[in-house]
Amino acid sequence: MSFMNRWKRSVKKHDSKRDAMNPQDVPDSPDSPSRLSDVNSPELDSIITDFKLQIPDDKDGLESTDPSNGCSRSDLTLALEDCMAALDLFLRNDFEEAQARLKCRNKDSMYHALTYATILEMQAMMTFDPQHILVAGNTMKEAQAICQRHRKKSSFSKNFTEEELHAEVCYAECLLQRAALTFLQDENMISFIKGGIKVRNSYQTYKELHTVLQSSGYTHGDNHGHFEGGVKLGVGAFNLMISMLPTRTLKLLEFVGFSGNKEFGLQQLQEGSVESTFRSFLCNMLLLCYHTFMSFILGTGEGDVEDAEKLLEPYLKKYPKGSIFLFFAGRIEEIKGNLDAAIKRFEECCEAQQQWKQFHHMCYWELMWCFTYKRHWKMAYFYADLLSKENSWSKATYAYMKAAYLSMLTKDDCLTFGETALTLFRQVPGLKQKIAGKSLPTEKFAIRKARRYLAENPVPLPAPPLEMMYIWNGYTVIGKHKDLTEGMLKTLDEAQAQLESLPRSEFSIDDQCLLSLLKGLCLKHLGHHEEAEHYFTLVLCNETQIKYDHYLVPNALLEHGLLCLQQGRKDDAIKLLETAKQNYKNYSMESRTHFRIQAALHKAKGSGENGIHVPSSP
Repeated sequence: MSFMNRWKRSVKKHDSKRDAMNPQDVPDSPDSPSRLSDVNSPELDSIITDFKLQIPDDKDGLESTDPSNGCSRSDLTLALEDCMAALDLFLRNDFEEAQARLKCRNKDSMYHALTYATILEMQAMMTFDPQHILVAGNTMKEAQAICQRHRKKSSFSKNFTEEELHAEVCYAECLLQRAALTFLQDENMISFIKGGIKVRNSYQTYKELHTVLQSSGYTHGDNHGHFEGGVKLGVGAFNLMISMLPTRTLKLLEFVGFSGNKEFGLQQLQEGSVESTFRSFLCNMLLLCYHTFMSFILGTGEGDVEDAEKLLEPYLKKYPKGSIFLFFAGRIEEIKGNLDAAIKRFEECCEAQQQWKQFHHMCYWELMWCFTYKRHWKMAYFYADLLSKENSWSKATYAYMKAAYLSMLTKDDCLTFGETALTLFRQVPGLKQKIAGKSLPTEKFAIRKARRYLAENPVPLPAPPLEMMYIWNGYTVIGKHKDLTEGMLKTLDEAQAQLESLPRSEFSIDDQCLLSLLKGLCLKHLGHHEEAEHYFTLVLCNETQIKYDHYLVPNALLEHGLLCLQQGRKDDAIKLLETAKQNYKNYSMESRTHFRIQAALHKAKGSGENGIHVPSSP
């Protein structure tokens, strides 16, 4: 039975009972999936348990919004115009005025509340400050309550005002953003899944609103473009996000019928970004984040840089000093391997405004990596030091990076900084912090690596900046330029010589395997595939002798699999990737490795789909 036929049968069933029932007798809690739903209806697919938006069969059923039916079209239109004006101020770096303009109405207007909360969430995502995260979460929860007040009160009326449809999409967006804030705190998605009802309600609401847009009974209101843009944002975000999830995480979502198609998600976001609507900017930002960050950190670097440049171009033209766009311009140059151009863009971003230092911190992080790729250890240290003094995301990680860079310098060079690598490494474990009760995966990794320096005569780590560079998938960046890759290989050869000069210790095998993995990566990017395969295999041959760095083995399998895929050996690639996925657990940065394995398997199997139940739905 088709979706719409099930819906029509459900509508008829409700219509026949409407006169016999009092709507006030129906429970109407803020956490119910929708004002429009009957979750337990036997007419619905038993797997999905969709709630149904009861749209009418005729085009007159969606009430035009006017004062006579309790809602003013002009109020909604003016609210959207005001919020877009505030967003324009924000994009011009006038952050305080933008927030002030929104705050004066964030207690009564759902769009003002949502926009204000979105800006605070962006701030939290840039700082990782626990207080910012707490405030953003509470403000988004308040915005959700405002949206709830504007949602349909009765589940038995078929007719929806335009404002009520907008309330549905705003409510779903609040839930989605609250879930995103949870993911910010816990990269392995477990907390995201524990959101349970919030995630499901948002996901299902977007699916149903997408169906409304496609139905013959839907009538375009005055603000149709903004409504449609909101649906495209949600449907696109969910499809893209779910398509990237590791299989084991996806299985936890199985009970609510989650499914995701990457290409469909990208298409929805692309369509949402080209219209001049309230959500165009957010659709654009999600696409830019995917192409320039998510595909690298949680994937194999398969983002489309050309698409990212096309998306950014009109915004950079309209807002030439806009910090957020200068930042993405720098990031695009960085992943293209144009490091000098990237450094210039990040410096421009820092000079463009002084209100939000958060943008500066994002640039400092990227500048640190740009100088790491150039092997300019002193400049990389400089930016790690700035971050350690000004940003609270992870003091332990910043201290570790400072120590890592100093470890690459001579003792005389270190004297000018007034710190030593040994002192800094020993500080790292004591700087551990928790965000919303969770320790950051990168911080855990840094603390584990630094522990060896607590010994009286510690065995030094071999080239620690180059190891952390792998954790952030930096070799995909330098691999685009032969000179950068050859320089990194030279540094690894120097680290190899130093390792061989040291007495054998309990860390010797681990350190050798690390250097083998990183050498293999450089050789792969230089086109020396047989040598690269040799080094990846060397890690696997020493698997049983590795004592601490157990993450090296599944990652060597991952990189070997990607090499096979590059050579067209698809079956070998899938076998290696499945081995990495199935046979290893409880190792450092495990979740990030599983995201990358999932992305590699998608590439190997030639499928953008990731789901179990719903092959044809958004």
